[in-house]
Amino acid sequence: MTKNTQQQTERAFASSPCASPDLADPEQARDVARWRKAERSRLRAARLDMTVASRQDKGADMARHLDDLLQDRFDGAHGLTVSFYWPIKGEPNLRALMVQLHEQGVQIALPLVETRAAPLVFRRWTPETRMVHGDWNIPVPPPEAEQVTPDITLAPLVGWDDEGYRLGYGGGYFDRTLAALSPRPVTIGIGFESARLATIFPQPHDISLDFILTEAGLRIAKDTR
Repeated sequence: MTKNTQQQTERAFASSPCASPDLADPEQARDVARWRKAERSRLRAARLDMTVASRQDKGADMARHLDDLLQDRFDGAHGLTVSFYWPIKGEPNLRALMVQLHEQGVQIALPLVETRAAPLVFRRWTPETRMVHGDWNIPVPPPEAEQVTPDITLAPLVGWDDEGYRLGYGGGYFDRTLAALSPRPVTIGIGFESARLATIFPQPHDISLDFILTEAGLRIAKDTR
């Protein structure tokens, strides 16, 4: 976010949403919602403006950084279930790493919406899985695929900030899911370096991620031990 944009955004609030003692103030929440909607549109447009070759190169860099993180912090994720995502609308494509990890014995899952306004469901994926069209026409495993609980879950980022907060698509599914899972999985945000924001103005429902990775490498890393 440019300095001018940040100043204009902050002037829209009587006090910073991050510092306010009452983050549930209805007027403030409406201001944050309007700002987030505008930022989503801007960041998604910028992502789609990238050339295909640029997105592919950045995605390959992210896959390498993610593989390194899994090796260094989680013993290669052996014996764990890792939830990926099926890339849409210019999101980083990590499908080659899904195949690689599957071949190394890691159980791979994909999230899907089975009930509106409810937590996501995770179903097992393999390269042989016959995908079907799910919510928003996203390819997902079929209903007969095994339902699993992830140990590690990846979250595609529309935007992100240095506190580990994620700007998503606005449906609230990811935060709703994390709040429902016990134990909560390790969370890894995947997004472009250009999607970095000074703040997303976190609200009470927002949940900070454990790690954030971009094509530049590991940007946020919390102690998950």
